[in-house]
Amino acid sequence: MTVVVVTDSTSALPEALRASQGRLTVLGIPVLIGGAEHREGEDVDSEAILHAMREGQAVTTSGLPPEELRATYRRLLDEGASGIVSVHLSGRLSGTVAAAEAAASGFEGRVAVVDSLGAGMGVGYPALAAAAAAEKGADVLAAAAAALEAIGRTTTYFYLDTLEFLRRGGRISTARAIVGTALSVRPILGVEDGSIDVVEKVRTPTRGLQRLASLAVADAGGAEVAMTVHHLGAERRAEALAGWLEEHFADRLQRIDVTEVGAAVGAHCGPGLVGVITRRLT
Repeated sequence: MTVVVVTDSTSALPEALRASQGRLTVLGIPVLIGGAEHREGEDVDSEAILHAMREGQAVTTSGLPPEELRATYRRLLDEGASGIVSVHLSGRLSGTVAAAEAAASGFEGRVAVVDSLGAGMGVGYPALAAAAAAEKGADVLAAAAAALEAIGRTTTYFYLDTLEFLRRGGRISTARAIVGTALSVRPILGVEDGSIDVVEKVRTPTRGLQRLASLAVADAGGAEVAMTVHHLGAERRAEALAGWLEEHFADRLQRIDVTEVGAAVGAHCGPGLVGVITRRLT
């Protein structure tokens, strides 16, 4: 074994991609429901989050602790890894990047930490890029560089029925949340340099999906792309958007996946989320 990749469950990796990549370790983010701690991917999933939210229970998350990351790095190195690339949720949205950097400091350059500046497959695509580079024999620095290159080619937009859940989690200001919910408008947000901001506001979910599609098309340009449509409790909307994108991009679309986001992302976005993550490949 040479270089391996560690990421966290906010990457929302489609199961097929996750299963196909043997060099990838995914750590479950802590999720608190009504004060009780769970682990994403172990004892809590998106269905549990949806149920809790609809029942009015408090749902929050926390970053991975340094000691858990340190133990994971040590285990992988002891098992034969020559180095590790650790790719995580934007450092502006979570403390996991800082925890990973603290944990990596004791391994004398054998662990490279990459801030994805993203969420969902905005984390997943860079992690997969690092793993693919490692599979071809890249060392730690080259595999980390592959992740950084993927970050520069990835864009993220998402539609929400409300900004309330982002406001509760501190991921967006109260002032912006008020603006976003005024007059019953629905927000479209983008992730730019690791931060979430309102791109525009629409009146209906249908218009929201149309704008997500047009934003993705504009960012893709004429490139070959891989895309992921995320959702939470909105499978019909997500499938409709994915079908339109598949038809539009045709032979320029390497693959498209539709996935329900995990508990950690879902806790901050709420039911009705639909997002599109685009990675330019050429």
